[in-house]
Amino acid sequence: MTRASSTRSETSAALPASDAAATPITIRTLAKWRREGVKFAALTCYDATTARWLERAGVPVLLVGDTAAEVILGHPATLHAPLDFMITLTAAVKRGGPSRFVMADMPFLSYGTEDAEGIRNAGRFMTEGHADAVKLEVDRRHATLVEKMSLAGIPVVAHIGSRPQHARLRGGYWSAGKTAETARELLEDARCLEEAGATMLLVEACPAEVAEEIVQRSRLPVVGCGAGPACHGQIVVLQDLLGLTDWQPAFATPTARIGDAIVKAASTWCQRVDGGDLGPHPYSMSDEEREAFRRSLES
Repeated sequence: MTRASSTRSETSAALPASDAAATPITIRTLAKWRREGVKFAALTCYDATTARWLERAGVPVLLVGDTAAEVILGHPATLHAPLDFMITLTAAVKRGGPSRFVMADMPFLSYGTEDAEGIRNAGRFMTEGHADAVKLEVDRRHATLVEKMSLAGIPVVAHIGSRPQHARLRGGYWSAGKTAETARELLEDARCLEEAGATMLLVEACPAEVAEEIVQRSRLPVVGCGAGPACHGQIVVLQDLLGLTDWQPAFATPTARIGDAIVKAASTWCQRVDGGDLGPHPYSMSDEEREAFRRSLES
């Protein structure tokens, strides 16, 4: 997933903070919201502490995205997210937000070589990472793999449209479905993957009318990533939302400037250290122990 944006309507499924941690979110929950026309928010997340706060905020869906390669490890692309690293992060997020629906991004080449290997790796996300679903960047040619994972009991989120793990085939990131031909291909991808057993669709970087057609034709919850307002869910990379990145996609408008706040807080700390202004020291010895310590030094 490229770094993307989320929108929230008056019927958003972000829960009140008081109810957030107590309400487990499952695929059944998301399917119910789809039927009722309830929009839901999703965010990427990569650690337990942040997951805890997002759970308290009422964010229903957390994606442990392969964008961790960029925003956590500092790589230039999502290709560099190691499998074991992603499984570890997924488990951490689930521990931090145990009632949230946690999707795990399967990283580059962890599923695209042999079906059996892909199923085993997906199973590790379920057993070791405690994921509620795995997300694969796929098209209709991967229908057999999705079907096999579904038969094995692994919920699959089929990520269609722009697929960052395939960006080098095109010389960079691209938007999908901008011509009548490619739009029809995207609709066919969605149909085939749903018939293969996918439990949810994620559509990235396509015209709004194409995503709307996918939503109308599908029986699944559809999450949009730069795909327009018709999608049931909307996802954004958390660092973009918080203003922690130096660049974000045009459709990812920050709602906070946490980066500026970090700079200010760290600068203040540097000034305090430089001036010896550390505040009252919290640890002390009793008078008796202090005197004993001094005598021990003299001896």
